[in-house]
Amino acid sequence: MSLSTISSSESSTDNTVAPPGTSAELAAAQLVDFIHRYPRLMILTGAGVSTDSGIPDYRDHKGEWKRKPPVDHRDFMASAATRQRYWGRALIGWPVIRNSAPNPAHFHLAELERRGHVQLLVTQNVDRLHQRAGSQQVVDLHGRADEIRCMECDYRANRQTVHDRSYDLNPAFRHYTADTAPDGDADLKVDFSGFQVADCPDCRGILKPDVVFFGDNVPKTRVQSALDALQQSDGLLVVGSSLMVYSGFRFCRYAKEWGKPIAALNLGRTRADDLIDLKLSAGIGETLEQLLKSL
Repeated sequence: MSLSTISSSESSTDNTVAPPGTSAELAAAQLVDFIHRYPRLMILTGAGVSTDSGIPDYRDHKGEWKRKPPVDHRDFMASAATRQRYWGRALIGWPVIRNSAPNPAHFHLAELERRGHVQLLVTQNVDRLHQRAGSQQVVDLHGRADEIRCMECDYRANRQTVHDRSYDLNPAFRHYTADTAPDGDADLKVDFSGFQVADCPDCRGILKPDVVFFGDNVPKTRVQSALDALQQSDGLLVVGSSLMVYSGFRFCRYAKEWGKPIAALNLGRTRADDLIDLKLSAGIGETLEQLLKSL
């Protein structure tokens, strides 16, 4: 269950692919038909849902990295220098997530749940914007960026409290700016060797955001909850995800194995294009808005 990029070797399936640049009206009409046939869905969302909230995504329309991959779990745990660099850059990156607000796509998906069409919403995002928009049945597959936990003891804290301590320990870092990443990281390039990392106040252990870093394992209970919901659903709807990591892609593989139809609303290529039954390349917020008007 490692969070890593994989290649798909599954055989292709008969599918419908809307041409690039499809209008929201046309995409919504196709999605309305999909939901009429398969009214109870598991929804899987990715970074593309949150870009209109000002949180950048990782990949371009071809599914390629726009920036360096996120911090590796093993490096974070083993290297003090990696932790210095991560927490120093997070002082810039975290406020972007902290200050973000749900955009129309989040509210439209919450409304879709209220209308009874969502068995479960599984998000690969760590920003908690689905919950703030009103979605109730949510699994944060990769955890939540707003909480911190100690890797040695049971200490947990609101993330901002740790950043406040970091600012007190490293006042010079208040003045830096840099491009940010969807996980609260940033592309700051300075000397981090003198950065003082805030350790656990209870045991002096390593503090880490309560998210699944690259190369780490998604907790089995989260995966099982999502698979149970997928089994009980009529189909799978992917929204705003390239599915380039296995933690998300697996649900398309299981859906195909279990005979569940798959629709995807995503601007660009996904790793599961040969498994998807209905591929829609259109604006997410606009399409979902038209969808709700037509259902």
